[in-house]
Amino acid sequence: MDVRRPMRIHRFRPSLITPTDDSLPDYMNLLGMVFSMCSLMLKIKWCAWIAIFCAFVGFANQRATDDAKQVLSSFMLSISAVVVTYMQNPQPLNTNFLNIF
Repeated sequence: MDVRRPMRIHRFRPSLITPTDDSLPDYMNLLGMVFSMCSLMLKIKWCAWIAIFCAFVGFANQRATDDAKQVLSSFMLSISAVVVTYMQNPQPLNTNFLNIF
């Protein structure tokens, strides 16, 4: 006795793949630029390092079809923030702010 129901069998038809509206790379590039500007204005080293991290995350999640100018400008701004903050104060990054937690 066959338990399969031939009337319930439907052939697979792949649906159209719609691209998702993932805005994480845009937010990360924006955050990278904001942290870079804060680092340049306020001379805070950890803001510059967070800007580099945000630039890397934005680059890693970037779609292949997007324009690379925004990612490149985010990288250059964050790297320049690190260079400028360490040129003004060459001491290593102070990690005493982590002892708060």
